[in-house]
Order: sequence, then structure tokens, then C-alpha cells
Amino acid sequence: MVERNHFSRDGLSLQRCYLAAEAYHMPNFLKLPTWADKTQIFAVVETPRGSRCKLEYDPKHRAFTLAKPLLAGLTYPYDWGFIPSTKAEDGDPLDVLIIHDAGTYPGLVLRCKPIGVLEIVQNSKGNKERNDRIFAVPDRSPFEGDLQDVRRLPARAVDELEKFFETTNALEDKKLEFLGWRGPRQAIKTIERLSK
Repeated sequence: MVERNHFSRDGLSLQRCYLAAEAYHMPNFLKLPTWADKTQIFAVVETPRGSRCKLEYDPKHRAFTLAKPLLAGLTYPYDWGFIPSTKAEDGDPLDVLIIHDAGTYPGLVLRCKPIGVLEIVQNSKGNKERNDRIFAVPDRSPFEGDLQDVRRLPARAVDELEKFFETTNALEDKKLEFLGWRGPRQAIKTIERLSK
């Protein structure tokens, strides 16, 4: 009896294609280093600017998955992601909003300068926990030179960002209490405190 191989159009056996796909693994983004150098962090993009849904990294499958759709008409104002090798009170990596205007995609790792933190207490089902958001600008971004401190954002931008965070959490029945906007020094302290 002759064993038959099944071939794809380009002549590779399907089995070899499957083995090649198995050999490639997306990196475990959670285990990347926190710090790129003494002043810059690594930030992993989960949800790109303009997205109408929240994506999240699933370390078990090493893939980006749909976390939730946003309300109609709502989009992410900037790239949303996390700082690797950190762990916030909610058990997830520390959240980061990356302020820039370039087009990106899930899984892109950016070198960023922390420019501040929005300190937040999140109330969900009777539980209160801190869930701060770090703000950063990418290396070599036009914003890097101009925006040194998140507290220098225009008042309207600050209001819009707070409304965005409130709205995206409302669908999950989470209430946010904003404790305040802090500058780059506090952002760095927060990152250092929550680094693994």
C-alpha cells in the first residue's frame, strides 16, 4: 500500500505547513522587560487608536482577542496597551495610553517616555481597587519633544479622556473615582512599584 501525501498548491505537504506554523510562536509579551533604558519603558499595543472594540493579549494562547465592543460611536483616542513585567492591583499588567498619531497594530512594542499617570479607584461589585493609567509618548514621536507632562494637556482633552474611561467601564458596571493627574515622576514611581 502506498502512503499518500496531501500537497498544497505550492507543493509543500500540509503536514509540513502545520509543523512550520507550530514552530512559530508569538512572544509572551507579558515577560518582555519593563524598561528599555534608564528613562524609557516598553509599551505593548493591544488596541490601536481608532478601534471600536477593546482587544487584549491572551498569554495562554499568545494571541490578541476581543475583550469587548465599545458603545456605538466610541473609539479609542490613542493606542491602548500595557507595560510588560508589571502587575497592578487588579492582577493585570499596568495599563498605558500611548499619545501619538501614527498608525499601529496589536503586538507592536514601542519605546516610550512616561509623561504622567491618572490615579483611579475602580469600584466593581462592591470591590474597590486601584487601576491607574500611565500616559506615555513614543520615542521619536513629534509629541515626545512637546509633551513632557500629561498635566499640560488642554483641559478639554483631560475631560474627554476621563469621559472615555468612564464610558468604556460603564458597560461592565464599573464606576471610576479619579484621584488625580500626576506628572512623570509619579508615573515612574508607579511603574517601579508595580514592576515584577
